[in-house]
Amino acid sequence: MTGWEMVAVTAAGFAAGGINAVVGSGTLVTFPVLLAVGLPPVTATISNSLGLVPGNLSGAIGYRRELRGQGGLVLRLLPASVLGALTGAFLLLHLPASTFEAVVPALIGLAVVLVAGQPLLQRRIRKERAVDDDGTPRLGSGRLVALFGGAYLTGTYGGYFAASQGVLQIGIFGLLLREPLQRLNAIKNVLTTAVNGVAAAAYVVAATDRIDWPAAGLMAAGALVGGYTGARFGRRLPAAVLRTAIVVLGITAIVVLVTG
Repeated sequence: MTGWEMVAVTAAGFAAGGINAVVGSGTLVTFPVLLAVGLPPVTATISNSLGLVPGNLSGAIGYRRELRGQGGLVLRLLPASVLGALTGAFLLLHLPASTFEAVVPALIGLAVVLVAGQPLLQRRIRKERAVDDDGTPRLGSGRLVALFGGAYLTGTYGGYFAASQGVLQIGIFGLLLREPLQRLNAIKNVLTTAVNGVAAAAYVVAATDRIDWPAAGLMAAGALVGGYTGARFGRRLPAAVLRTAIVVLGITAIVVLVTG
């Protein structure tokens, strides 16, 4: 890479780290940049997943206050997300890149609708949930199974192609959990960190030759700073502004994937 290309990759990592902490869809910034500097699509996808993990982690740390009282729920969902990440990584390494092209825009579109209509849906289909003594939501078995399924499916998607993973998670979890949007975002950040981290580890073990280490390192440096910066400002956004940002990024992802 030339000097300017190195700057571009680092800047893309910073932007993606911030976007992922607040909304998700940071891959829409980094993936085209990696392709533009000459990386093949699969190499770009794998290097992208590896490079964005530090940003996911710093974003999750930045949202730690919003995680209070949700530790039990997050720990219950992590195994499903990890299993999904391993499934997605396996699919990426063994299936043609065109396999999910028709499905992904539809999934993101559904998530956008769920996020946009979340307040109305909450009022119509949810009842007040009981909580345990430590504040952890007490969930019925049916809803817990649905949450496990959502964590697994979004983890699989994230392990395969990370763009808008966060939009999908907030859309699904927002339908099943009676939590403010910022607290849903905190859950999303932790699960996304787990998904991308596990997928990246799987790539390091099974596909080391497909990783562009300089690109991944530059992106990681930018994403680490961007993730914390994004969390610092994003957690102060009013719910309506955050919801609008998620919907706009989701629609942008659909347009990019359909027209790209």
